[in-house]
Amino acid sequence: MASLALFIFLLTYAGIIFTRFPWLNIDRPSAAFFGAVSMVVFGILTFDESISAIDFNTIALLLGMMMLIAVLEIDGFFLLISETTISLAKTPQQLLLLIIFVTGISSAFLVNDAVVLLFTPVVISICKGTKRQPLPYLIAEIMASNSGSALTITGNPQNILIGIQSNFAFGQFMLYMFPIAIGGLFIIFYTIKFFFKDEFAGGTRLFCNLEKEEWNYASMKFSIPIFIFVIVAFFFSKEFHVSYPVIALTGGSLVLLLGKIKPSKVIKEIDWVLLLFFASLFIVVKGIEKYQLLDPFIHHFKMNASLSGILSLHGLSLILSQVVSNVPFVILMQPLLKPLHNQMLWLALASSSTLAGNFTIIGAMANLIVIEIAKKQGIHVNFFTFLKIGAVVTFFSLMLSVILIYFYAL
Repeated sequence: MASLALFIFLLTYAGIIFTRFPWLNIDRPSAAFFGAVSMVVFGILTFDESISAIDFNTIALLLGMMMLIAVLEIDGFFLLISETTISLAKTPQQLLLLIIFVTGISSAFLVNDAVVLLFTPVVISICKGTKRQPLPYLIAEIMASNSGSALTITGNPQNILIGIQSNFAFGQFMLYMFPIAIGGLFIIFYTIKFFFKDEFAGGTRLFCNLEKEEWNYASMKFSIPIFIFVIVAFFFSKEFHVSYPVIALTGGSLVLLLGKIKPSKVIKEIDWVLLLFFASLFIVVKGIEKYQLLDPFIHHFKMNASLSGILSLHGLSLILSQVVSNVPFVILMQPLLKPLHNQMLWLALASSSTLAGNFTIIGAMANLIVIEIAKKQGIHVNFFTFLKIGAVVTFFSLMLSVILIYFYAL
């Protein structure tokens, strides 16, 4: 049975890696779902064991945040932030700095994939309106969304999983990650300036005149206070002994009840495929965990829960985030780190798996979202141009992360 469990696991992750085989209609969620079903069909796990393998705390937290983000998106909140703030730029350098920090900070609280989905058309519109080359600003937006999302437990899906498993307080996690995330944003700013010297040379003035969109202020009067309530409640969850999933679901239910958007419209916007993807991966990983196939790796991290352990996690993240993407990688690492009860290793995993997304175009989902939107506008982001910049940003960001987390662990 152990060999069969390992075969199903490898086949599942092969589907995730290659996305599409020539003779199969398969993508990452369907590969994970097939693997999960196979674990039950072939008797690796019973049906009850497969259900208990799903971390419903993570699923619930994701669901609650998706409801909030969906309403804010429909209200036009994302576009309001991006257009109001970015249009304040008077020079190319100011525009770059605003794009980086608005994207980064927004991604920390609003989930980075959703942020870039809504911000990218605005960035392209600003670049066209001001006759600027869009490439440096789009690459900056991609990398800022990844680095900024590292700041909080709710910044990206992998951090949500880590926040649940590690038992970090929301404020404590944010305090540890603040210099890493903000330092990463400054690294992006100076790296982009270095590689695109001509774009930011001189004292060119920008004149940006964006068309004003219609905002749903009637709904925002409810959705924004509820969102703020949820974020504040996250900070005090430990004091009041209320879990993150309960807080997120409370916010989701309130925004459905009190918001001015039809609940059916909100529910349609929820990424149910991502939730299925998460649930399926939990089951697949549980299948190999049951037969103790991960024990040799657990032993390795147990012996190296120090500088070498932190370095190992950063190195693994850099490689495997490009191969299987950061969410499947973090779910795979979960049973390895859970027995160690070492918060610094969880922090290292959160930081490295997020920052490693900046290395290549395929390192994170946010990268692909921006690149696809840009492609539809006739803007091509070259793989090697991105890699050249990403290698520098990722190297310095990961080094900063290793140094600071090792310092925290002392």
